[in-house]
Amino acid sequence: MYKISEELVELGLKRIKGFSVEGFVRGSGPLEPAVMLVGEAPGENELETGIPFTGRAGKELMESLASVGLSREDVYITSAVRSRPYKWGVKKKRNGETVERKYNRAPTKKEIIAHAPILDTEIKDIRPPLIVTLGNVGLRRLIGPQAKVTELHGVLLETPILTWNEEAGVFKETEENYHIFPTFHPASVFYNPPVRYLKEEDWRKLGEILKMKR
Repeated sequence: MYKISEELVELGLKRIKGFSVEGFVRGSGPLEPAVMLVGEAPGENELETGIPFTGRAGKELMESLASVGLSREDVYITSAVRSRPYKWGVKKKRNGETVERKYNRAPTKKEIIAHAPILDTEIKDIRPPLIVTLGNVGLRRLIGPQAKVTELHGVLLETPILTWNEEAGVFKETEENYHIFPTFHPASVFYNPPVRYLKEEDWRKLGEILKMKR
């Protein structure tokens, strides 16, 4: 099993201090995974369990993995940000009472920059044969803000990826190319049901790619 160092965890917590985020969930998986999965950020469920992709979205992802003959143990799961970004909102109880609570939200560009060294280190150490990005956040973190999952999903890209250059204060492209396969975030099927067919078709294509790589 691969684990990032305690020093890197501490750096991540220090760099993201002051933002509306909480906790820290490490990436999880073997040193030589079949694929690396890159999502957005942990949510409420992940914060409770300390495990990436748990809850409803996690169940959906496990079903997708099973459809291509993989399990959680075969893949390395991480995300652009390792702390849970939240926003305050009001929830109405059944008895009519309202309570303030934290809701998940997408990470901001500054939060993604704060945790960029973590994902950069994971990719450098693991050298995954294939990176599957789940949703726009992971995709844009790796290949740039112009990328859209709706346009690139289900296509195997061979491309440089972006790594954070602290000295210059910008993302810079790597010299070497990586294999990136963009698809939809597992949670997208809950709020946009027609995406399910596209997502399942992507995973069918991914299964074929993995068969060729074996």
